[in-house]
Amino acid sequence: MDVTLHLAQDPEADALLGRSPLAALIGMLLDQQVPMEWAFKGPATIAQRLGADGLDAHEIAAQNPEAFAALLSEKPAVHRYPGSMAKRIQQLCQYLVEHYDGDAEAVWEGVDSGAELLKRLESLPGFGKQKAQIFLALLGKQLGVRPEGWREAAGAYGEAKAHRSVADITGPESLAKVRAHKQEMKAAAKAAKTPGTAKGSAKPGR
Repeated sequence: MDVTLHLAQDPEADALLGRSPLAALIGMLLDQQVPMEWAFKGPATIAQRLGADGLDAHEIAAQNPEAFAALLSEKPAVHRYPGSMAKRIQQLCQYLVEHYDGDAEAVWEGVDSGAELLKRLESLPGFGKQKAQIFLALLGKQLGVRPEGWREAAGAYGEAKAHRSVADITGPESLAKVRAHKQEMKAAAKAAKTPGTAKGSAKPGR
């Protein structure tokens, strides 16, 4: 795996994401409740603080939990919730060590179908269905991992020419489109939860 990604909007961080399957997985794990660029810059920050050029699942899994949480908490923090995310990252790496000998790329290498790949991704600690589908779409659209049925398994995130997630970001222009789409989804969800906003609803008279 050696491609150019533009998720962190930072050359060094994006270079690591493009050459390190583990960095890409950790970036995806961090991508919640913080801006996308912050999340995907996290793997490079972790590597730098560990004094390494890359990331190793065995090394991270073996870290003292308190020390690793402190490493993520150093300013600037790797995430808004560095302690809980440190725990999740270690759980992910421990799973990879136990099931894939620490090789993150083995999660998708040689998989025959999109359904099987989705199943493997959903089994990763911290990856629910939506996160698994987005990462599957990223693998297919930008990393050349395209087992039969991958678009279908990724759901709406697998659609061509969509701007729904990190899978569709290739630069500043597409980033803006994805961000606009997410804002529209949030606004729609908020409107749906607000009483009296449905079409045709009448306001009570005075």
